[in-house]
Amino acid sequence: MSEQSLLVMAILVGVALLFDFMNGFHDAANSIALMVSTRLLTPQAAVVWAAFFNFIAFLFFGLQVAKTIGSGIVSPAIIDNAVIFGALCGAISWNLITWWFGIPSSSSHALVGGLVGAALARAGWSAIIAQGLIKTSAAIILSPLLGLVLALALSLALLWMLQKASPALAETRFNKLQFVSASLYSLGHGGNDAQKTMGIIAVLLYANGYLQGAFHVPLWVVLSCQFAMGFGTLFGGWRIVRTMGMGITRIRPTGAFSAQTAGAVTLFLATSMGIPVSTTHTITGAIVGVGLSRRVSAVRWGIAARILWAWVLTIPVSGLVAALFWNLGRGFMG
Repeated sequence: MSEQSLLVMAILVGVALLFDFMNGFHDAANSIALMVSTRLLTPQAAVVWAAFFNFIAFLFFGLQVAKTIGSGIVSPAIIDNAVIFGALCGAISWNLITWWFGIPSSSSHALVGGLVGAALARAGWSAIIAQGLIKTSAAIILSPLLGLVLALALSLALLWMLQKASPALAETRFNKLQFVSASLYSLGHGGNDAQKTMGIIAVLLYANGYLQGAFHVPLWVVLSCQFAMGFGTLFGGWRIVRTMGMGITRIRPTGAFSAQTAGAVTLFLATSMGIPVSTTHTITGAIVGVGLSRRVSAVRWGIAARILWAWVLTIPVSGLVAALFWNLGRGFMG
């Protein structure tokens, strides 16, 4: 392989890790917003806590999500450097736009949209693996819905169990239990989200002849992606923290525990099934479920609607931007 090809490969791996860093940065709010809003930890301590559990997630999960991203949504046969370049640039662009406006959106679905958009631009609809795309698209609806239902059920159960307990004592106890629920949620976040970048880098290595045989992810790719995501979390996107922690509904320690636990269960289930889901969608649904456990009016539906529009636009907009970057990159990426 020529020096130019090696340089292009190195640049693309670097861009992939930049996306992973931004994923951690953009989605830090998912892991820390509730800890910060309930004053469990200071913002600085919360991001360190979340980053640690983001990083060690690879010790607890397989790589089914990476396999889905790498070989289950777009035909690996049409993947080349320009497709990867377009997919990553589309996803990064959407992350920057939504971060700037403080809108929680899905880095995961931005990457899926980018991959699909670049693949369509290169080879048309024949490049798309319908089953994988349908499964991933269905998760846009199912993951927040499951998070909402689980959080609502858990919140109602806790309200019933604690109806005779001192409110101050109950909140103090659940503030401590948040350490458990927040850790589990950060594990789920690191386990599902970092694998998406692993899948992108792995399929890039296959396309350039660095990997052979059945789809697998080298250990250095696993560690690099987990580190990039954890490092990005340390720099947390504070604009989005405010929206997640205080904008959707008022959160107390019992509610934070319920939302984080429901989100963690949803992410653990999706990761075990190899389904790339949005941690943002999941925790947003769970937070809405906590609000509904009190009353419908406890949810600020105007902010929820703004978030919903971001969800609807994520895949098509990131796909369109990715197609434009594919067209730009094919001239010099080969």
